[in-house]
Amino acid sequence: MRRREMIMRLGGATAWPLTVRAQRPTVPVIGFLNSRSKFKGEAVAMAFRRGLRDAGYEEDRNVAVEYRWAEDQYDRLGALAVDLATRGVAAIVAGGGAWVAAKKATTSIPIIFTTGLDPVRAGMVKSINRPEANLTGVTFYSGGAIIAKQLELLREMLPKVTEVAMLVHPSSPTAESQMQDAVVAARQNGVALHFVNVADAPGLDAAFTAIQANALVIMVDPFFDSRAAEVVAGSARRHMPTMYYIREFVEAGGLICYGASILETYRQAGTYAGRVLAGAKPADLPVVLPTKFELVINLKTAKALGLNVPPTLLASADEVIE
Repeated sequence: MRRREMIMRLGGATAWPLTVRAQRPTVPVIGFLNSRSKFKGEAVAMAFRRGLRDAGYEEDRNVAVEYRWAEDQYDRLGALAVDLATRGVAAIVAGGGAWVAAKKATTSIPIIFTTGLDPVRAGMVKSINRPEANLTGVTFYSGGAIIAKQLELLREMLPKVTEVAMLVHPSSPTAESQMQDAVVAARQNGVALHFVNVADAPGLDAAFTAIQANALVIMVDPFFDSRAAEVVAGSARRHMPTMYYIREFVEAGGLICYGASILETYRQAGTYAGRVLAGAKPADLPVVLPTKFELVINLKTAKALGLNVPPTLLASADEVIE
């Protein structure tokens, strides 16, 4: 009897830790889907995690993150999005143009996007204040004000500029609206504007060859985001002063950029992901509009182009790369 009682006690003691482990609560899992490579995307991933912490969630403590990087290959995004949806993640943070794939993969899992497009014109949401469905997020698009400021800064750097070309990805859902904004901005700044279409990656070289202008601006689109190095190389080959819309181009050797802070955009996306985990519905979370803008100048590139950057412009820069 005693031996039997002892065996039962030992058996209970052995099972006890297993029971505790089984009862230990599982943490929610967020899918992080991005068109960038893991190497290029580490900075935005860190900003996203910072936003999560701001919302009370910390990776490997009370939330897990499944990262899916498309390595700049947009055709991989669909399968990666389906993989995350199949795993039943609690939310998907879709950046770098990944929102299209995420939207196709699920109509029920909350999606928090980051984008440089107008979310309404691009068909992401019904309205900024009431997104509806399962999508909301953060945009660094701010209408014609950005292109107007970009042209103003170009003229400050290049007082004699009279003609500006704009690289356009014609299949972008916001190409027409961005072109309209650019026409108005060019008129305000007293410069002639020419559009140069780039339909696909092989067309980049031909586009740069076709440019007939004193300077260049780039349309906001994930197509150009994922080809920053090629765009910067094309500008350098043509000895073309070029204004970009995010700092990644300038870090790759581009001359100057003015636009919303990408890192701040991802931080805010992380905060929204935390709010969704806490019970908020995407339909009730207004799309976040940009409030923090940055001017970054690459002095090394300016010298290579033979440009003397005005001291006033250098003084107003958020960062100068030397």
